[in-house]
Amino acid sequence: MSLRPSGIFYGWWIVAASFFVAAGMGVIFYGFTALFEPIADDLCWSYTQISLAASLRGLEMGLFAPLTGILVDRWGPRRLIVSGVVINAGGLILLSNATSLGMFYGAFALIAIGMSACASTVLMTAVANWFHRKIGIASGIAICGFGFSGLLVPLIVTLIEVYEWRMAVTILALGMLVVALPLSLLFRHKPEQYGLFPDGQVQDPIDDSLSQVPEAVKVKQALKSSTFWRLALVFMYKIMVVSATITHVMPYLSSIGVARSMSSLVATSIPLMSIGGRLGLGRLADKLDKRLIAAGGFTMVGFGLLCFGYVSTGTIWWLVPFLVLFGIGYGGGITLRVSLVREYFGRTSFGTIFGLIMGVGALGGIIGPTVAGWVYDNWGSYQAIWLVFAGLAVAAVISVLTIPKLTSQPEPASLD
Repeated sequence: MSLRPSGIFYGWWIVAASFFVAAGMGVIFYGFTALFEPIADDLCWSYTQISLAASLRGLEMGLFAPLTGILVDRWGPRRLIVSGVVINAGGLILLSNATSLGMFYGAFALIAIGMSACASTVLMTAVANWFHRKIGIASGIAICGFGFSGLLVPLIVTLIEVYEWRMAVTILALGMLVVALPLSLLFRHKPEQYGLFPDGQVQDPIDDSLSQVPEAVKVKQALKSSTFWRLALVFMYKIMVVSATITHVMPYLSSIGVARSMSSLVATSIPLMSIGGRLGLGRLADKLDKRLIAAGGFTMVGFGLLCFGYVSTGTIWWLVPFLVLFGIGYGGGITLRVSLVREYFGRTSFGTIFGLIMGVGALGGIIGPTVAGWVYDNWGSYQAIWLVFAGLAVAAVISVLTIPKLTSQPEPASLD
């Protein structure tokens, strides 16, 4: 089968489809903060109990990411994304009918399974298979879909106000089926299967001087390298602080007296600001040392959280530097995750290796929201956890800067 739309490399169709599917998945991630307080008020559950659901959602990157990484390398992305969209919609329908903690957690377990099949690992593997030289900008554009989904947070708030939270969740489920399901049919596995090469080149660019790491790095080789574990740990930090912040941003701002209309605007602005990092830092990573760009992104996240911890009704202006620093740094970190794995480990086993890194990193996604909810339940304030998370950025910066730089040596052992 040949894929040669006139004048457009098919990889860019993969990027476009990834953008819109990511937007659908991002609604669940960013929109949960708008559901947090209505669910607590309706069902009288503690913040810790509700936060645990966000941690279950983190199973998407934990238990399931390594498995979906293996499956996408073997089967390609299309079948996974189709099934993921359907399962996700089913999880949202169950959530809209939840009356007990068991149903509530069960719904988020289904959502986690669905997201694992059509979110980061699968989408980024699809893009990485179709791009090499332009992987930074291509993956940046694709994951901007998550950022643009932030525009829907005010819509979710409005739906909750008009229809209450249960009907709002049902509407999200139906919208996902209508939009994401047809787009999933556009995905293809690898360009060579259709007589094409990455980046739309007329010949395979793998052997040129731009590729210093062998494309045939195996999973066992990756697991033995210090590079793998350093990447896993630094992205565990990122996932931990981002999931905690995104989940608790509206409850936190409400706890210090900020109006719900203002807090929903902040929740919307975080993913929108992240677009600058996804594109800007992704583009820089195609030209400069990816480790330095990643370290800069983590530094911005740390300073952003420091500003977030000092927000109060009298110093609400701290939200401005928080949004700029945290949003850009967080968005850039997502793009750099793809670029670094692609650069150090190639694409032969990209999905499996990327999924394993996400799996280790997802421990942060399980810990972050739950710890933040526990801190509030026990101390009545979120400030301390934001300052602790800000301090942990130092460790992430040191870890990423000490990853060995690639050399021209052809052996996978150089990853150590």
